Amino acid sequence: MEQRDKSKLLIWKEGNITESVFAKIGDVLPADSILVFNDTKVIRARLIFSKNTGATIEVFCLEPLSPVTEIQASFAQTATCTWRCLVGNVKRWKDGILKKSFVLEGNSYTLSAEKKENLLDGCFSILFRWEPSGLSFSEIIDRAGMVPLPPYITRASTSLDSIRYQTIYAKHEGSVAAPTAGLHFTESTLAILKKKNIAFKQVTLHVGIGTFRPVSVEDIAAHIMHSEKVSVELSTLRDLVSDLQKSIFAIGTTSVRTLESLYWLGVKLIIDGDGRHPEIHQWDAYDPSYDKDIPCTEALSALADYLAKTGCVRYTGGTALMIVPGYRFRIVKGMVTNFHIPQSTLLLLVAAFIGENWKVVYEYALQHDFRFLSYGDACLFFRRA
Repeated sequence: MEQRDKSKLLIWKEGNITESVFAKIGDVLPADSILVFNDTKVIRARLIFSKNTGATIEVFCLEPLSPVTEIQASFAQTATCTWRCLVGNVKRWKDGILKKSFVLEGNSYTLSAEKKENLLDGCFSILFRWEPSGLSFSEIIDRAGMVPLPPYITRASTSLDSIRYQTIYAKHEGSVAAPTAGLHFTESTLAILKKKNIAFKQVTLHVGIGTFRPVSVEDIAAHIMHSEKVSVELSTLRDLVSDLQKSIFAIGTTSVRTLESLYWLGVKLIIDGDGRHPEIHQWDAYDPSYDKDIPCTEALSALADYLAKTGCVRYTGGTALMIVPGYRFRIVKGMVTNFHIPQSTLLLLVAAFIGENWKVVYEYALQHDFRFLSYGDACLFFRRA
């Protein structure tokens, strides 16, 4: 839909379903709400190379491997870097270096890609080099790459997607897919919410393969949830400690996972007590060693104090937290999300949030012409008691 906030909004609260328009979301949010947005920015992660044989190879950048693994630092590289990538039509790329030429501000550049190692889960380490070497890797892929639309959108990306497939508050480059719940917000919508004294907070989770890889195993315990990069300012943590009694709404499943991960990061600091920089593994939240009913205030304060003690102004690390039915939410009281595809970790998270009611919600959406997936309509879920 061309006007972001004109999408339909399905509201589920206390077992009841109602409909509205997204622009009117402020009518149903409590006045003391806090909305938490994921301010990640989608990168032009799809690089299309053509071999001399005529074969087309797609290299999909996922995360940096060397010389640095921090995303912003990798984007600043000016001659070469290596990334973990998915490769389309890889059977046609047995060896050799792929090259792609382009023009930027009247100057000609050549980007080359060399396949180095086979990694886990069908990924490869790809060494990128470019000449002349003055541009940063961020500038290179911004010019040579394409918007990474979801695979179920089979058309080629257009210039409009560069704007539409990006939230209006996107700030930190690093995602290979948009946090789509945020696509519905406009400046007008935010202004209306501000007038209701609804507060905004921002966290960062760079959406990677962990979010969009489908669940293809019968036993969910066998699914691998890849770690994704998370970054949250110390000041935001301090604010959350003070605001836990308020209604905290996560905008998108990535914001849900980030907020809940903050709780478990604090728990790990308290339980482990070794002062090591914490990160969240896939099943940490279900480990009896950590599931000790530590109060949210205590857990978040532990993380904030750790950052202050180590001289950090923000937490930066990884989370592979997988939220499935049976999970007990600690921080998030409500969430805004889109309608997700079957066999996805996103739908599992929704099922954990509202229980078996998700089936009723999705059946209602199907019968009332709600649009699904990334460019679809939105839901507002209030957490079940």
